[in-house]
Amino acid sequence: MTREEAIRKIEDLKATLWENSRRYYVDNAPVISDYDYDQMMKALERIEAEFPDLITPDSPTQRVGSDLENQAGEGRVNAESGIRKEFAQYPHRYPMLSLSNTYSIDEVEAFAQRADKILETSFTYCCELKFDGTAICLNYRAGKLFRALTRGDGVVGDDVTENVKRIANIPQQLKGDYPADLEIRGEILMPYDAFDRLNKEREENEEAPFANPRNAASGSLKLLDPEEVAHRGLWCTLYHIPSDSGVTFETHDEALSAAARWGLPVSDQRRICHSIQEVEEYISYWDTERKKLPFATDGCVIKVNEMAYQRALGYTAKSPRWAVAFKFKAERALTRLNSIDYQVGRTGAVTPVANLEPVLLAGTVVKRASLNNEDQMNLLDIRVGDYVYVEKGGEIIPKITGVELTKRPAELKRPSFPTVCPDCGSPLVREEDEAKWFCVNSEACPKQIQGRLVHFLGRKAMNVIAGEATIEQMYEMNLVKTPADLYDLTKAQLMSMEGWKEKSAQRFLSSIEESKAVPFERVLFALGIRFVGETTAKEIAAHFGDIDSVMNATFEQMLEVKDVGEIIARSVVDFFSDERHRFEIERLKAHGLIFVSKKKEAPASLALEGKVIVISGNFSISRDAMKELITMHGGKNSSSISGKTTYLLAGSKPGPEKIKKAGELGVQIIDEAEFMKLLPQSEAPVDQPVELDLFNQPEEPEYHQDADGSLLLF
Repeated sequence: MTREEAIRKIEDLKATLWENSRRYYVDNAPVISDYDYDQMMKALERIEAEFPDLITPDSPTQRVGSDLENQAGEGRVNAESGIRKEFAQYPHRYPMLSLSNTYSIDEVEAFAQRADKILETSFTYCCELKFDGTAICLNYRAGKLFRALTRGDGVVGDDVTENVKRIANIPQQLKGDYPADLEIRGEILMPYDAFDRLNKEREENEEAPFANPRNAASGSLKLLDPEEVAHRGLWCTLYHIPSDSGVTFETHDEALSAAARWGLPVSDQRRICHSIQEVEEYISYWDTERKKLPFATDGCVIKVNEMAYQRALGYTAKSPRWAVAFKFKAERALTRLNSIDYQVGRTGAVTPVANLEPVLLAGTVVKRASLNNEDQMNLLDIRVGDYVYVEKGGEIIPKITGVELTKRPAELKRPSFPTVCPDCGSPLVREEDEAKWFCVNSEACPKQIQGRLVHFLGRKAMNVIAGEATIEQMYEMNLVKTPADLYDLTKAQLMSMEGWKEKSAQRFLSSIEESKAVPFERVLFALGIRFVGETTAKEIAAHFGDIDSVMNATFEQMLEVKDVGEIIARSVVDFFSDERHRFEIERLKAHGLIFVSKKKEAPASLALEGKVIVISGNFSISRDAMKELITMHGGKNSSSISGKTTYLLAGSKPGPEKIKKAGELGVQIIDEAEFMKLLPQSEAPVDQPVELDLFNQPEEPEYHQDADGSLLLF
């Protein structure tokens, strides 16, 4: 691999990994398996090992994934309630790192050999189950639960104390000879029975079910109403007391035993092993027996048991060297393919979906699996009536990975992909560079119409409480065909639909009314213009300022928008050249939707006009507040130092690489006091309650969305 190829591959992998990290930790809606994610991470590690000078601080190999609700100073709309919510954020006393993981016993043996070589003495292992939930850090002061933080970005976490107090097996008061100040970490889980009960309730309320218990646990921990958390049936298992926290034990196992005496929930499935052979026996045992547990696990964690040896082995940038996680391979089942449906999406793309003989897989019954496209079907050489292997990589998304040819009857024939739309009968087309077939009857195909309506109401668009079943019901009753129709609905019409009563009708109408406050860029995204994702919609809205300017923009004017290329520009111009779309915009305007960008406030001063400032370290206010100060006074924030940088604003614990780079380029380094002297006034904006951090916070990567909807990282 050449250096240029390595640069391109690294950027592609970083972008994909950060996007899927966000989907996993923040959205609780992963779209790839743990295994696929881990393989991409290992590919990135291999390339960076070959080209170490290409390793950057923002690489996923150097930082843990983040579950922070509010990383950019803005509240996030809660997926379940639609209400804006911000959690206070506090720094962890000790970085909350992730574990290095492997799917290979050989790599577990290599981990043991490295520890042997460094320690040069005998030691034991403490083996535990790897629980599939969401990480939590509990702090007890004088025996009382003081604060509970999520992992966050490993340095700062969201304060979820009030919610954690509603989890039944977490004590609010310790007992016995507990220390005056205790920090202990573990996992919040959702047992299978609670998961099944929750999803049943969600389906009855026409809400999307959670994909798996891990997503359900993470989403429940961030609920707005602590009392609702109490009804979710969450459970906690604790597994780590930081060795440098002042609580002294000779071994990790002794620490957990003490925690149990204090009334804290720790796992009783751990085992002390004296050799790598015993470790492998433990892994082998639980690979089978875990299926009998009432909660989800996805592997085993192997830790050096002696605390002194843990300290001797130390840490990498994102994980301890004294522990490794062995992850079980995706569970696989063999079942019969009964039929294939061809589903039409909002863009007209036709996706084949396999209907399977129901089979139990990773704690849930699997009945359907996507076949992606015609090429994938041909690659598998799949036939209706075949026995197929189904996997749930990372216990998330079912997929067919192969066909058991020895069980194939001779008479089975390869299925023919449809040539016309299975919904409206229009001819399908496939462009040369497309993997999918498309129905081009976009304005009259029922499934496309319904798909666009579902997209319009989605959380990242208008955020209206409604799902596919609701839209299908409304469409079949001829109540809605376009987004504007949704705003014409009356309570009487809604209550005429089967299963709807006054409360559900009023809930929907209230949600519709609240959507009128959604800002212009999200309304633009909600329109469902092909290739226009969230980021692109925001750039277009900011560039033109109002919908009339967007509708009247030429192809050349559209190309002037940041990150808009020819494909997006042509798609936007074509969309608004259709008079039906223009008429729809006028109807939405009449209903009071926002089609004008919020005007930017005038800067407080121009004291920093023309100055490019990079910040690093910690300050008396949060980093976001410091960036806001720079912007308020006409300056520009940058995440990396270059020849154009005016100042490196260094707080406590600044990044050593930034200090070094500033010295090499002759960039002036100033501290917080010097920075404040540059301003006409030195009053910082009121900030959320964040304590001074003890560790350098990592820089945030910058993204933009490409034409195909993928995220590119800079």
